[in-house]
Amino acid sequence: MAHTPVNHPARPIYRAIGGLTGLYLVVFGVLGIIASTGNEILAQDDTRVLGQGTNLGFSLLSVLLGIVVLIGTVLGRNIDVVINQWLAYGLMVVSLAGLAFIRTDANIFNFSITTVIVVMTAALVLLMVGMYGKVGTEDEAEAFQKARLVL
Repeated sequence: MAHTPVNHPARPIYRAIGGLTGLYLVVFGVLGIIASTGNEILAQDDTRVLGQGTNLGFSLLSVLLGIVVLIGTVLGRNIDVVINQWLAYGLMVVSLAGLAFIRTDANIFNFSITTVIVVMTAALVLLMVGMYGKVGTEDEAEAFQKARLVL
């Protein structure tokens, strides 16, 4: 039994929001690559992009994750649901680790508190998009509705 809605009426809107989140990650990453060119890959300096601390390593990771989200959004067919949910969990871990190590030498992605907030927000948005973007047959949607009415 699925625990997320199937064929949600606002599914196209959630899919677009997921695509915009992926686009933001790509834009942030590209701007970060430009801003941190010439620095070490995991430099801990004062490089800022869109108000967030970053370095070449996190910028490259952002571009990669953004492209994966965009590919999932284009492919659809519940591939985007799986990609968005797993990347959301991964970004939450990265965000919380960044928060835990923000003022230490272990801050390998050069996070600032703003970066932690933005990454966690992106993770929560992707998780929401993954939860409401599932596509299924009419029978699956009807089974979900019946199960929901019982609860």
